[in-house]
Amino acid sequence: MRLINARTLKLEVFNDPVPTPYAILSHTWDGDEVSFEDMKDLNTARKKTASFSKIEATCRLVLGEGLDYVWVDTCCIDKSSSAELSEAINSMFRWYKNAIYCLAFLSDFSSGHDLIGASAAARKCRWFSRGWTLQELIAPAVVRFYNADWNFLGTKYGSAKEIETITGIDQGVLKSHTHLAAISLAKRMSWAATRRTTRIEDMAYCLLGVFDVTMPMLYGEGPRAFARLQEEILRKTTDLSLFAWRASEDSEYCSVLAKSPAEFFGCGTIDLNYDQFSFRDEISITNKGVKIHTPLQSIVSEDGIFFMDLHCYEETDGEHRNIGIYLKRELDT
Repeated sequence: MRLINARTLKLEVFNDPVPTPYAILSHTWDGDEVSFEDMKDLNTARKKTASFSKIEATCRLVLGEGLDYVWVDTCCIDKSSSAELSEAINSMFRWYKNAIYCLAFLSDFSSGHDLIGASAAARKCRWFSRGWTLQELIAPAVVRFYNADWNFLGTKYGSAKEIETITGIDQGVLKSHTHLAAISLAKRMSWAATRRTTRIEDMAYCLLGVFDVTMPMLYGEGPRAFARLQEEILRKTTDLSLFAWRASEDSEYCSVLAKSPAEFFGCGTIDLNYDQFSFRDEISITNKGVKIHTPLQSIVSEDGIFFMDLHCYEETDGEHRNIGIYLKRELDT
């Protein structure tokens, strides 16, 4: 893992886990960012005035907090190495979690108010709509927000109510009171439903840490990346809410797996109604698709139609509604 020495602005290499405390930057990319290659010569890096000034401002703040090192995604990863890029993406959630704190730079937020006083303006910030910043918000215990002029806006903990309104993420998760494993898969997916990434594959890769899975990066595979993500999740879960997504009404015949996080829009109120660690049914990925061993409820009025309980529910207008999917028996021909 590479870190920027905040005093010298030079990159230094550390073995993982990093033995020295460090801060970490979360931001949205703006134009021509300083790269790993640029940082080999600081004179070259400084020519990218706007993006290098972002690194300098970050380092000043870090030094003011008594830390000497900071990680910045644009220049601490050698993206010309596919192996290094894959390792970094699979490790990123852990790197953010292990940071002493995260600086969240909202480059398009110029309001003089803090997040609590300007939540409507904050909602329009790109930072709250990008795929990668989801894990960067969730993973660190401490997140400090700064506006376009690097003025302090507040913390994740202190602004949890406003951030929950903007993102849909439970305050318990934002305050580190609730473990991610206690949140249904459907609800976690819903947090990414309206977020975007530049590359289609990154919409899956940016969620690896949120679901505690790893997988190889295969840029060029397109939407298949999100299918692979769901398959990896199913290999280690007992949470059937992953099947609680909803296709649009005009959707054609579709897979049991969702096409994208967008199909989990509206799943933010889904909770588990069983102890998933005592769930004994089997879920596996086979050459024919997803295989599940679980009891089915026969629908008396419909021959060959069964109801599969997904062991999750949502509250609608005070009404407890169990969620499941209908299955139709296909006779062998």
